Amino acid sequence: MQTELSLKLLPSKAVSTQAIKEYIAASLSKSEDSITGFHKLKQSIDARGKQPFVNVVLKAFVDEPFVDRQHESINFKAVKKNARTVIIIGAGPAGLFAALRLIELGVKPIILERGKDVRARRRDLAILNKEGIINTESNYCFGEGGAGTYSDGKLYTRSNKRGDINRILNLFVQFGAEDQILYEAHPHIGTNKLPQIITAMRQAIVDFGGEFLFEKRVTEFVIEGDNLSGVVTANGDKFFADSVILATGHSARDIYLMLDRQQILIEAKPFALGVRVEHPQAIIDQVQYGKSQVSSNAPRDQYLPPASYSLVQQVHDKGVFSFCMCPGGIIAPAATSSNELVVNGWSPSKRNNPFANSGIVVSCEQKDMNQVEGYTQYLTNNGVTQQSPLALMFFQQMVEQKAYQSGGGKFVAPAQRMVDFCNNKVSESLPGCSYLPGISSAALGDCLPSFIHKRLQEGFKSFGNKMRGYYSNEAVVVATESRTSSPVRIPRNLETLQHPQIKNLYPCGEGAGYAGGIVSAAMDGERVATMIVATLVRS
Repeated sequence: MQTELSLKLLPSKAVSTQAIKEYIAASLSKSEDSITGFHKLKQSIDARGKQPFVNVVLKAFVDEPFVDRQHESINFKAVKKNARTVIIIGAGPAGLFAALRLIELGVKPIILERGKDVRARRRDLAILNKEGIINTESNYCFGEGGAGTYSDGKLYTRSNKRGDINRILNLFVQFGAEDQILYEAHPHIGTNKLPQIITAMRQAIVDFGGEFLFEKRVTEFVIEGDNLSGVVTANGDKFFADSVILATGHSARDIYLMLDRQQILIEAKPFALGVRVEHPQAIIDQVQYGKSQVSSNAPRDQYLPPASYSLVQQVHDKGVFSFCMCPGGIIAPAATSSNELVVNGWSPSKRNNPFANSGIVVSCEQKDMNQVEGYTQYLTNNGVTQQSPLALMFFQQMVEQKAYQSGGGKFVAPAQRMVDFCNNKVSESLPGCSYLPGISSAALGDCLPSFIHKRLQEGFKSFGNKMRGYYSNEAVVVATESRTSSPVRIPRNLETLQHPQIKNLYPCGEGAGYAGGIVSAAMDGERVATMIVATLVRS
């Protein structure tokens, strides 16, 4: 028989197949020999007590042959030579999963990616980290796989209503991810493994009849009446198709400028901005797992993962919250321009770096801008007004440029120790930090708007009350975490998913304002692709 049961295990037992079989046998009052195998269905850490446990839900095979886990895989078939075509602008998760879905439904995708493939992109990242020189078309945001390729690879989302999460996870496994992402409470692939998976997806798209073109930055839409028929790239190439999916990610500011220039409707969208905070991982482990489990003389149980956290606090009617927490991670330079300072975080699959980092950000809305010194003049210098749909994008850019100046150039990041930050004190020295271009002691209040700076100060103190040991001068605050989501929304019809003004244009994913992470972007890509095919069939 097959039966489902829940177990509460010590971390050392949760990784032992033999130990789990023993617990299954005891729970079912069966002999160990009768337990032929099991599949984990769900797994999570419970660290609320003095002793952390691992909660496991599994399917056990009893008195019958064990059958390996059956993965739901898609049998792709080559699209026909006369198939309808869809241009996809951007090869992030929204674009890639849209392409795979189109092929599955018999439509040919043509992916136009402004950046390079993952291998060439890696060389540009090395130059950025070591020499402080950025390639504005190939960096942590632009290139094959989008911003997610060299991020933490988190696959956790609450977006259950946007699509089939399990389908997305199974596709990742089909292209090379380990099947533990199917049952872990907070699945994650790791920056070291994502590039190979992305490459496998691209190869499948090409093998089954799609086109995948690099260094093709779109600069203009070809519009006839109210119909979008094609696109023009920076090198003058023109591409035409039945529909266009715009899946360029949250950092393609030139796309928003292009849409505004061509008088295509866009809207300002609230986003969040703040800093990235880094602690020694041992501090977070001790806070989360308890001093009885972790101390300077007793490191974290080798069977426990590096601890993470999720924090939120209302400060003066605004949310201050953690974003993209990376245990055992690294802070990376995520700018897309030579005079802006942006930081983000990522982790390898083992999460075995000695630091833990997280964005700590404050929500930003149009109404907040009246308080920001120099903002109106900055808009004027860029030829826009506060009523412009690009106003929040320019606010984001202004803060990033101030941070770059404060760091002194070459993507050195301005930083303060956490307690010093809250006491408005320039740190005399800074702790070790994973950020490779380096950090420089500075007053972050000089580059952060006051409504953000003051809320972060209060937020850190509140977080220290929630997590004893979090509020510490061993933690370093690094500016600026600003690419949390797009500051612009590209509207679309709720039913057709097309732009309300331009036919055949399908805004998609994070850059259009309809996703917030790898899985939600992938689901949105699939949803848009499915809708396009349904529309093409009816036409």
